[in-house]
Amino acid sequence: MVDTIDDRERDAIVSILKSEVHALKEQLREKENELIKLHREIHKLKSVLQQTTNNHVSLSSQHQQPPEQCDVVSSSREQEHVCSACGLARPVASTELEPQALSQDSATAATTGTPTTAAGNALQTDVAASVELRPKPLLAAIKKQGVSAESSVQSKQQSYSATIPKYDKDFSAKQQIKDAIMDNDFLKNIDASQVRELVDSMYSKSIDAGEFVIREGEVGAHLYVSAAGEFAVMQQGKVLDKMGPGKAFGELAILYNCTRTASIRVVSEAARVWVLDRRVFQQIMMRTGLQRIENSVNFLKSVPLLRNLSDQLLAKIADVLELEFYAAGTYIIRQGTAGDSFFLISQGNVRVTQKLTPAALEETELRTLSRGDYFGEQALINEDKRTANIIALAPGVECLSLDRDSFKRLIGDLCELKEKDYGDEDRMLAMKQAQAQHEEAFGAQAQQEYPDLKLTDLEVVSTLGIGGFGRVELVKAHHQGREDIFALKCLKKRHIVDTKQEDHIYSERSIMLSSNSPFICRLYRTFRDEKYVYMLLEACMGGEIWTMLRDHGSFEDNAAQFIIGCVLQAFEYLHARGILYRDLKPENLMLDERGYVKLVDFGFAKYIGNSAKTWTFCGTPEYVAPEIILNKGHDRAVDYWALGILIHELLNGAPPFTAPDPMQTYNLILRGIDMITFPKHISRWAVQLIKRLCRDVPSERLGYQTGGIQDIKKHKWFLGFDWDGLASQLLIPPFVRPIAHPTDVRYFDRFPCDPSEPPDELSGWDADF
Repeated sequence: MVDTIDDRERDAIVSILKSEVHALKEQLREKENELIKLHREIHKLKSVLQQTTNNHVSLSSQHQQPPEQCDVVSSSREQEHVCSACGLARPVASTELEPQALSQDSATAATTGTPTTAAGNALQTDVAASVELRPKPLLAAIKKQGVSAESSVQSKQQSYSATIPKYDKDFSAKQQIKDAIMDNDFLKNIDASQVRELVDSMYSKSIDAGEFVIREGEVGAHLYVSAAGEFAVMQQGKVLDKMGPGKAFGELAILYNCTRTASIRVVSEAARVWVLDRRVFQQIMMRTGLQRIENSVNFLKSVPLLRNLSDQLLAKIADVLELEFYAAGTYIIRQGTAGDSFFLISQGNVRVTQKLTPAALEETELRTLSRGDYFGEQALINEDKRTANIIALAPGVECLSLDRDSFKRLIGDLCELKEKDYGDEDRMLAMKQAQAQHEEAFGAQAQQEYPDLKLTDLEVVSTLGIGGFGRVELVKAHHQGREDIFALKCLKKRHIVDTKQEDHIYSERSIMLSSNSPFICRLYRTFRDEKYVYMLLEACMGGEIWTMLRDHGSFEDNAAQFIIGCVLQAFEYLHARGILYRDLKPENLMLDERGYVKLVDFGFAKYIGNSAKTWTFCGTPEYVAPEIILNKGHDRAVDYWALGILIHELLNGAPPFTAPDPMQTYNLILRGIDMITFPKHISRWAVQLIKRLCRDVPSERLGYQTGGIQDIKKHKWFLGFDWDGLASQLLIPPFVRPIAHPTDVRYFDRFPCDPSEPPDELSGWDADF
C-alpha cells in the first residue's frame, strides 16, 4: 500500500518549512547588520589613519619648494601677452614660454614613476600616500570626445503633427531596402515597425559614373542603401573594397553630425541609391517611440489593479513586459498551481476553464479572452494558487507577461500604493522648484553672482584645458579691491552655430546657474562678445580624475568608491530636480582643493521635469546607453548606465566597450554587458554592481527602481562606506594633492596658446548671455 499525504498535511509541512526559512533569513539579516557595523568601524579607522598620513604629508610639503611650473604669475620675468583664444590680458612667465628641465622631468615622473627632483618626489609621495593605484595599462592616453545631434525640441503634439515624407516603391524595392537594413550590424536592432516606416521614407537618387556618393572628410547627414550599380569603398585615395546592390552604408550620419571616414564612388556606368535624411529618421524614431509608450500605458490602464499608477510608472512597467508565444492547446496557467506572473493578450485568444469541485474530472469552460484582455493579475500581489486554467486557442496566442519580482522592484508593495498616491512628494516638490529656477535662469534676467564683474576685469593665468568648442582658462579677477581666481570657459560662437548646439549651450547655462551642490562645479556668471560666449566657473585646482587615471592606470576599490560616491551625490541632486546629466566620464570629474570630486561640463545636461522621455542623441560613444543609440527615447536611466561604465573604467583603466570607431563601439554596446569578460582583479561585488547598472532594459537598472539611488548606496560593493560623512564632507578623501598657491596648475597638462582667431558670429542667438 502506497502512503499518501493529503492536502492538509502537505500545507502544514509547507507552513513549517516556510517558518524555518523565515527564521533563517532573520538570522542572516542580523549577521549582515553586524558585518555592516564592522565594515563601518574599519572605514572609520582607515579615515583616522588617512588623516594622520595627510597631516604628515602636509607638514612635509610645507618645507618643499613648489615646482617652478606652478609659479606662473609671480615670476620676475613676466611679460604682457594677448592670447587670441579669448582676447584677454595674459601674463606669460618664462617657464611657460620656455619650459624648464624641472617641469619636463616632473611630467616624465608623473608618467613613468621615475623620481627626479625633491619637488617631483614630493608629488609622487603625496599621491602614493593617499590612494593605491594599479600599474598603468598599455592604453592610448587620448581623451574621449562627446558627440551630439541637433537638440530635439519638438513636443509630443508637434511630433504627431509633423509631416513625414513617403515615397512609392514596388515590393522588390522595399524588400531590397529591408534586407540591407537587416544585414547591417547596427540597423538590424531597430524594431520591425520602425523599419517599415524607414523603408517607406527613403527616396531614390541616380548617380553618374565616377561621382562620389560620400566623400572622406565631409560631414554627413544621410543613410544610403545601394540599389543598382557597383561602388568602390576608398580611403585616402586607395580602393579598400567594392560592393554591389543591397548594401547599407553611412549609418552613423543618421545619429549625429559626423565626418565621413571613407569615400564611396560609383565605378559602374551609372548607379542608383536609396537615401534617408537624418531629420526624417529622427522624426520616425521619436513618433513611433511616443506611440509605443502611449499604447503600452493605455493598455496597462485597462487593468483595474494598475489604473491608478502614474503614466511614468506604467511606462516603466511597459519596458519590462516580456513578449511570449504559446502554441494552440498550451496551458499558460494551470488551476491549483502557484503563480508569479501576470499576462496581457496582445494577439490571439485563450479559453478559461475550471474544475468546479476538487473531485471533478472534466473542466468547465467559463469564457474566452481576446486581444486587450488580461489574466493572472493577483499574482503580482500575493502567492495564492491559480483558480482557473488558461489555454491558448488556435493558431496560437501572443502574451505580454510581467513577473512579481520585476513588478515589486519597479513599484514596491501595491498594498501601500492603495493607501497613498504613489510618488516621492519631496522629489515632486524639488522638481517644481527646479522648473521655476530653470525658467528664471534661462533668460537675460537670471540671478548671477558677481554682477559688477566685467570681462575686461579678467586676466588669463594659464590654460586648463582645450576642446572642439574652445578652451578653459585659469583667470584672475581684479575687482572691488580684491583678487579672485576662476576658471573661464570660452566657447566659439561660430562653431556652436555650425553644429546647431545653441539649445545645449543655453541649457548648460540655465542648469548650472540654478544648481547649488558641493558636488557640482559652480557657474557664477556669463559674458559674450563677437566671437565667444564665456562661462565664469569655480576653479577646481586638484585636476581631472582622467589625468590621474591616465598617469597611474586604475584605482583600487576605496578610491573608486569615493569617486562614485561623489557622483551619486551629484546625481541625487540633479535627478530630484528632473535634470539628466548625460555625459559622465573621468574627463568631466574634477578635484577641488580638499580632494572632493565635482561634476563639471553640463553641455549635454537637460531639464525634462516629470516628462517621460527626451530624444536627442548625445553623450560620449563609450558611455551612451542602448536606448540612446537606438533612438528609443531616454530619461535618467542613462545616467545609471554610464555610472556602471565609469566604475569599470576606474577599476580597469578603460571602459568595457571600446573599438576603433564609434559605430563599432555602439554595436558592442548593443551586444550587452553580459558579453564582457571582466579582469580577475575586479571584485565580485563590483562586477555585480556594474552588471546591475548596465542592463539593456532601462527599468531593470539599479537606481531606476522603487528604491532609487538608495538601492545603489546599499549595494554590497559600498559595504561600510560612510555616506553621512560624504554628504557632510567630513569624510577624509583618498586623494592628497597639495596646492601651493591659488594659481598652482601643477595638476594640469600644459597647452599652447591658440594662435588662430575664430570669425565673428553676430546672429544674436546669445542675446541672453
